[in-house]
This record gives sequence, C-alpha cells and structure tokens, in this order.
Amino acid sequence: MGGDSWLCEKGEDVMVGALLLGFVCGVIARVLMPRDAFRGMSGPVSWAVSLGLGLAGALVGYVIFTLGLGIGDTDIFDWGGLIGAIIGTLIVLALAGYFLRRRSAANSPSTTPPPGSDGSGPAA
Repeated sequence: MGGDSWLCEKGEDVMVGALLLGFVCGVIARVLMPRDAFRGMSGPVSWAVSLGLGLAGALVGYVIFTLGLGIGDTDIFDWGGLIGAIIGTLIVLALAGYFLRRRSAANSPSTTPPPGSDGSGPAA
C-alpha cells in the first residue's frame, strides 16, 4: 500500500462538494424565500429538505446557466456556480411550494356548504 491511501478519490471529493453545495444553497434559498412551503419543519427533516432542494436547484442552475446560456464551466457541483445554484434552488423552492399548496388545497374539505343546507331551500 502506498502512503497516499488516506487521500480521497476524485469521485468522493465531487460527492462531498455536491452535498455541501446543495446544503448551503438550500439553506440560503429557504432564508431568502418568504413563506416557503417547508417553513414549519425543524430538525433532521428540515436539513434533509434543504439538502434535497439545494441539490435539485444546483442541477437546475447548471442546466439554465451552463447548458442554456453558456455561462460557467462544465462542473455540475462546484463553488464557482454558487449564484446559479442559488437561483436554481429558488426556482425549485417556488415550484415545490406551488405544487404542495395546490395539492393541499385540492385535498382540503370544502368550506362552502352543500346546496340546500343553508336554510334557503324549501322546509321539510
């Protein structure tokens, strides 16, 4: 065995960088986004949501800025793309909030009474 066995492989460095970038972007986006759909969470669930949102947002930012606009380099998860990753995370957070609110509104019971139950119909 060589003396360099304690060094991380390149793939492990990329994975750690992706997790750190995702978490940082997720936290920053959740701070910047008012009334996000995940504001009631705390503890490990909140950390996991921030990490997932940040990873998805970093990927969205990479697609928009590097592939779409030609700005940046070809590394998907790098600290140089922090601004693009934060913008992508804000987009993902807004879309997730929209779909979660829409789903909860469809599943909530109606606040209007059924027809005829308000007393305006004929008396029985």
